Amino acid sequence: MTASSRPQPSVSPRLSTNTGERTLIVACEFTGRKYRLTHSARLAKGAMRAVEEQVRSQDEAFEEPGPRDTSSSSELSAEVAECRELAESAGANVLEVMVQRRDHPDPATLVGKGKLEEIAATASARRADLIIFEQDLSPSQLRELERALPCRVIDRTQLILDIFASHARTREGQLQVELAQLEYMLPRLAGRGRAMSQLGGGIGTRGPGETQLETDRRKIGRKIQIVRTRLDAVRRIRRQQRQRRSSVPVPTVALVGYTNAGKSTLFNALTAAGVLESPRLFATLDPKLHLITLPSRRRILLSDTVGFIRALPHTLVQAFRATLEEVETSEVLIHVMDASSPSLDVHREEVEKVLRELEVDKKPRLEVMNKIDLLSAGQLGTTVGKTIPVSAREGIGLDALLAALDRALDSDPLEERELRIPQQEGAKLAALDAGAVVLDRSFFDQAVHLRVRGPASLLGRYRMYWATPD
Repeated sequence: MTASSRPQPSVSPRLSTNTGERTLIVACEFTGRKYRLTHSARLAKGAMRAVEEQVRSQDEAFEEPGPRDTSSSSELSAEVAECRELAESAGANVLEVMVQRRDHPDPATLVGKGKLEEIAATASARRADLIIFEQDLSPSQLRELERALPCRVIDRTQLILDIFASHARTREGQLQVELAQLEYMLPRLAGRGRAMSQLGGGIGTRGPGETQLETDRRKIGRKIQIVRTRLDAVRRIRRQQRQRRSSVPVPTVALVGYTNAGKSTLFNALTAAGVLESPRLFATLDPKLHLITLPSRRRILLSDTVGFIRALPHTLVQAFRATLEEVETSEVLIHVMDASSPSLDVHREEVEKVLRELEVDKKPRLEVMNKIDLLSAGQLGTTVGKTIPVSAREGIGLDALLAALDRALDSDPLEERELRIPQQEGAKLAALDAGAVVLDRSFFDQAVHLRVRGPASLLGRYRMYWATPD
């Protein structure tokens, strides 16, 4: 798509990168607001800086320099690495990463004039097809950058939307992505121009009709309403499915976490469901549900959900509400974290933000440190803390996780009962063996005496056989 072309709303709005596109990444670090100083203040500041440099050089002759504060640089490095991984997940061939450091963003182009010329020269010299800005761009910034640069320009949100579009497999997922793309596209149509030429109802207002821009906006607005209607139908179907499930006391537990934390691998390790496992970001978009049995013989539905990411676009959170409703209706959340990630604390906080936006941050939660097989013994002690350490790939710690999940569930609580069941009731004895843990078994007077621990809903069906009824 050239800088002058306009998105056509009649076509599915795929804001995409093509496989192998030669790509530059531009990242910005803004350190704060720069204030204008008077002439005397500049002179005083220069003199003070000269004195400080002289003192510092004298000190360095006798002392080794102390550690520098690199927190800002390390944070930028993590963001750049994440953007590169996103670009590669979309199939881009990243040629170079360019970093702009300045006090505040330029309102017109985000980067300064000099940096913009450098980006244009680099893109031309390296024959780049695409430039990805790690920050989100406003509609006006995007237009200015497309005018100034020799190739297509997209921002971080547009890149994430492209990955979602390529990974959506079900009709529901495709609708959710399409809604997010349309809502992203709407304010980014071309500028208004001198006159809109809209038909009016009074003297002097009878123009020739709508401009192309108005037509595009109207078409996109109408399509947004159509997609929302279809998604509402999906939500109704999901509600009906949940209502049918609620008639049987099977609680739902949802896996949540940062993208690429290993949720799908853990899901497969617990369920043997064989869902897609991929090191690429956002490999899972459509929710997966699978029935598993806990050590207490209680059954739960485990749900694998879409991963979260730093500054997840609000349009995506809203569009994927139909999917994230599985999180909202879950009894317990399992927060899966990548123990080997250098940005572990940042990822944890980003997940907390999304959970707060979904208003589910008060739900019971288990924190799981995945990928502990990638840690050394020393790292393991400092990283894991009070979380549950597991390696979904190696099958380490899964029994401890299931036991902790058993304790965290409040619905259908576990009870311990003594029962006396006639030996000829083989079907009932088999059902108890399958659905509860038999702690003791003895045979007396043509009856089987059992002491079992199991779900209250199951033991309640055999109330007539309780040896010590309430």
